[in-house]
Amino acid sequence: MSRHDFTVCDLLDAHEDAAVFEPALRSFGGRAKLRGVAVTVACHEDNSRVKELLATDGRGKVLVVDGGGSLRRALLGDLIAKSAVAHGWDGVIVDGCVRDAAVLATLDLAVFARATNPRKTERRGVGQVDVPVRVFGVDVRPGAYVYGDADGVIVAGAELIPG
Repeated sequence: MSRHDFTVCDLLDAHEDAAVFEPALRSFGGRAKLRGVAVTVACHEDNSRVKELLATDGRGKVLVVDGGGSLRRALLGDLIAKSAVAHGWDGVIVDGCVRDAAVLATLDLAVFARATNPRKTERRGVGQVDVPVRVFGVDVRPGAYVYGDADGVIVAGAELIPG
């Protein structure tokens, strides 16, 4: 059985206490589902920390990016997403924008975000890693469990799928 043999609807039916992201996010990645332990980063219009994190081992992890919902600059593009794939990340959730959508759609990576914007960030080396963040109306702590598919994204304090 694949680690992606689940639906968010079924998980939520069985675990009604899981938090549900606002339906303001869209899927941009080539993988339709994500499942993993949350690694968090808070950054506003600067993807320095996003780039650094996605260049580390991401097996079984999902990067949750609190970009403050900004639609002014993209926090993830094709080059950083390709690095995420190379390092085994399961997915990236961006409360903000992504770019290079056509390429993202071809990668073996789940990517959820508010929208696209072709404008890149200015890297200033700012951002906080492994801090509690609030994205899409939900508080996400580092180490929480995140699940996503075409119906949405949910977060739980414990693993919802045994094994």
